Amino acid sequence: MEEITGVVEHIIYRNEDNGYSVFAFDTNSQDWVAVGSFSTLSEGESLRLHGEACEHPIYGEQFKVESYEYIVPSDEESILRYLSSGVIKGIGPAMAKRIVAKFGDNALKILEEEPECLTQVKGISERIAMSIGEQASQKRDIKDALLFLQNLGISNTIAFKIYETYKMALYSIMRENPYRLVEDIQGIGFHIADEIASRAGVKSHSEYRIKSAILFLLSKAMGQGHMYLLFSTLLREAVLLLDLQASLIEVQIQNLQMEYKVFIKKIEGEQGVFSASAYYCEMGCAKRLADLNKYGTISLNKRSMLSVRVYEKIEEYERESEIQLDPLQKDAIVKSACYPILILTGGPGTGKTTTINTMIRYFEEEGYVIALAAPTGRAAKRMTQATGYEAKTIHRLLELNAGALENGMTPKFERNEDNPLEADVVLIDELSMVDIFLFMALLKATANGAKLIFVGDMNQLPSVGPGRVLKDLVDSKKFECVELQTIFRQARDSDIVMNAHFIKNGKKPKLDNQSKDFFFLPRQDPQVIYKHMVQLIQEKLPKYVESTSSEIQVLTPMRKGPLGVEMLNKILQNQLNMESDAKKEKKVGDTLFREGDKVMQVKNNYKIEWEVKGKNSIVIDSGVGVFNGDIGRVIEINSYAEYMLVEMDEGKLVQYSFSQLEELELAYAVTIHKSQGSEYPAVIIPILGGPKMLLNRNLLYTAVTRAKKCVTILGSEETILEMIENGQELKRYSDLNNEIVRNFESEGI
Repeated sequence: MEEITGVVEHIIYRNEDNGYSVFAFDTNSQDWVAVGSFSTLSEGESLRLHGEACEHPIYGEQFKVESYEYIVPSDEESILRYLSSGVIKGIGPAMAKRIVAKFGDNALKILEEEPECLTQVKGISERIAMSIGEQASQKRDIKDALLFLQNLGISNTIAFKIYETYKMALYSIMRENPYRLVEDIQGIGFHIADEIASRAGVKSHSEYRIKSAILFLLSKAMGQGHMYLLFSTLLREAVLLLDLQASLIEVQIQNLQMEYKVFIKKIEGEQGVFSASAYYCEMGCAKRLADLNKYGTISLNKRSMLSVRVYEKIEEYERESEIQLDPLQKDAIVKSACYPILILTGGPGTGKTTTINTMIRYFEEEGYVIALAAPTGRAAKRMTQATGYEAKTIHRLLELNAGALENGMTPKFERNEDNPLEADVVLIDELSMVDIFLFMALLKATANGAKLIFVGDMNQLPSVGPGRVLKDLVDSKKFECVELQTIFRQARDSDIVMNAHFIKNGKKPKLDNQSKDFFFLPRQDPQVIYKHMVQLIQEKLPKYVESTSSEIQVLTPMRKGPLGVEMLNKILQNQLNMESDAKKEKKVGDTLFREGDKVMQVKNNYKIEWEVKGKNSIVIDSGVGVFNGDIGRVIEINSYAEYMLVEMDEGKLVQYSFSQLEELELAYAVTIHKSQGSEYPAVIIPILGGPKMLLNRNLLYTAVTRAKKCVTILGSEETILEMIENGQELKRYSDLNNEIVRNFESEGI
C-alpha cells in the first residue's frame, strides 16, 4: 500500500450521503486526482492518504484511497491555505491573512481554545469570534472521533455512520456497549460489532455481548422465515456463536424477557422465544383479524337472504357471458358477499381468475369500492391484465412513506388505522408471497366493515419474508375457505397445468416430450447443461414462445454448486452479455456488473427513489421503494459519479450508488424461491441433485407454475421423481394460526 501526504486543492465531486469524494490533491512533488470515501472533507485540509495508484479507463491516473489521516496544519503557510479555503464560515482569504499575521503558528490553537482573542483582529466581532470558535471546535471533535474509531480498526465508511448516529456520545458507547451498533445502524451486524467490541476491550462474557447475540440469532431466524426459535435451539446456537456456558446465556434470555425485548410462550409443548417485533406482529394480526371479522359479520337470516340473491345474480351473469361456473366457483362468489373474510385457493387452470372477475362484477354493480393488489409489480400487472381493473402493489396501495421509516428499517405507510383505505372490498392476490409484517400493515389499513378476499395457492412456497400467512389462515379454520379443484377444459390442453397438478398430487409428470409446452432433456454433465441452456435462451425458445431472450428465466433450486445461482449467473453472463469495450463494468465483492446485465433486487429498500420517463425524458411517474425479487437491467455504470442506473419492471429507473450495489445480484438465473409471484414466457429448470430437504415437491411445483408458455427441465429424471416423492416442506416456526384461534374464541366466535 502506498502513502502520500499533501493538501486538498479542489473538491471535484462529493456525495454527502455516503461520503464518496473525488478531489485534486497536491503533494508538492505531484498533483493527483484522489478518490475514496471521506466522512468530512474541505479544501485546504492536509491529509495523509493510504492506498494505491491506478489507471482509470476513462479518467486516467488516480489515487484510490483505502484509509486516511488528518494532519493538523503546523506552519503559517499551511494554516493560511487551510483558513483561506472557506472551510470555516466567516473567514475568507483576507481575514485568514489577518488572523495568521496576528497569531502565526498558534492561529488554529487560538480558534479552537481561545476564540475570544480573535476580537483583536480587525473585522471580527465577539459574536463572529464565538461562531468561528464553535466551528473550529466542532471540526476538531469530528476528526478526533474519526481517529478514535479508525484506531479500533473501523473503516472510514462505517466510522462516518457511527459519528452521524451518536456524535460525541460515541466514546462512551464504544467503550461500554458497542453492540448498540447492531440495533441503531443499518448495515452493521453482530459479527462486525463483535470485532469492534473485542478491540475496544469488551469482555467475552459481557451481558451486552450475550444479549446482542440472542437478538441477532432471532433476527437471523426471521430472515429464514421463522417467527420464533425453540428455546433449546436458540440456546444451542448461542453457545456455538459465543463459545460460552449455556447457564450464562439462559440468564440473559430471562433478562431480555424482563426488558420486553423477547417473549417466551408455550407452543405445542415446547417453549418458543420471539423477538418483540415478531411477537407483537403475530398478536396484532390475530387481534385485527378478529375485529374485522366481528365488524363485518351479518346475521344468519340476512346471510341466507343475500345468498339467494347472489345465486340469482350468478345465473344472470352466466347467461349474459355464456360461461358455466362450477359449484365451488359459485360457492366462493356467494361467500365473498356474505362473509367479511374469504380465502380462495386453487392450482393453475382451476378458474381463480374467472371467479375473481365475477366477484368484481357483482361488487361493482352493488356500488362497492374495490381495491385490488398483489405483492409484486409483476403480479399486480398480471392481475390488471386478467381483470381489466387497476391492481397495485400492496406497498403502493398502502402508500409507502419512505421518508418516515420506523426504527430506520421498518416501512411506514400513509394508510393505517388512522387513515384507512377508502375501499369496501380489498382483494389480494398471491397471498402466499406476503410476509407477516406486510400483512399486518394491510390489516391495519383495512377499514372496519370492509371485506377482505385473499387469493393464493396453498402449494406454493411460503413468502421470502417471515411467517406463513396463507397456511396459518387456512389452518386456523376460522375463515371461510374455498379451494377450487376442477381443471377446466382449456387448461387441460396445457401440459404445464396438467403436470403441475400431477406434481402437486405426488404423481409423475409426463416426461415423454410429446408435449407442445413441457419438455424434459435428460443430461448428467453440468457442462453439457450449460451449453444447451445457452442454446435454448439464445436460439430455440425466443421464437418458440414469441419473446426476447431476456424474458426467458432460468430457475434453480439452490445458490451453491455447479447448477446453483452463483455459478449459473457467471456462465450465462459470459455467454449472453459478453465483455466489450463499449460496456462499462463494476466489480462488487465476487460479482461483476456489466452494462446490459439482468439484475435482481435482493432486499427491500423502502427509501430508494425511482422514476418513469416518457418522450423527451420527461418524468411521467415517480415514487419510492424497490423490493426483494424485483428484476431489472443495467442501463449505465458511471464510475466518475459512482452510480449504476437500473431499469426495473414497468420502466422504473433507479439510481444506485456504488455503496448500494450489495442490494443487487445478477439474475440470468434466480432461485425458485425468489421467482414467486412472477410469470415468464418460458422457464428453464436445471435439476441434478442437492440436499434432500431443499429438493421437495413444493419447490418443483412452484418452478413449473412460473411458466406461461413453456417449461424445459434439464437434468436427472431420478432427481425429479425424488422431489415429487418428498412431500415434506421446510418447517417454519409460526404461531399465528393458534393465536387466531385464541382471539376468535375470546370473542366467542
